[in-house]
Amino acid sequence: MTQIIISQNGQGGVALTSAGSETTLEEVLEKGDLGDFARIVEVSDLPSHPEFTDAWEMDANSVTVNMDKAKEITKARLRVERAPLLAAQDVLFMKAQETGADTTATIAEKNRLRDITMLADSANTEEELLAIKCA
Repeated sequence: MTQIIISQNGQGGVALTSAGSETTLEEVLEKGDLGDFARIVEVSDLPSHPEFTDAWEMDANSVTVNMDKAKEITKARLRVERAPLLAAQDVLFMKAQETGADTTATIAEKNRLRDITMLADSANTEEELLAIKCA
């Protein structure tokens, strides 16, 4: 079983602290530098998707995922994923215009990519957020 110290960070999230090779978790915790809710927990008791660590929040009893923050994390990921895909569609669109070819499919794909971040707004779980992909 792997243990780690969790505590609140300065931004309302959760900080994870491990012990060094010459100190124990208990010794780190005893220093008292980590705040009121700092405690040692089993890693297996933490939320299961590390992609959303920046959305974790804690109180005296548990660590939970703030879904609004998780949605924003997902939107940021999707924006990075879609940037090269949109650029490729721009090239296809320009080539189609030069040759007089139909641009309907290219326009539809560009719109799908632009709108993909809106899918995060309707997600209710971390799994649903992780399932949203640009490709």
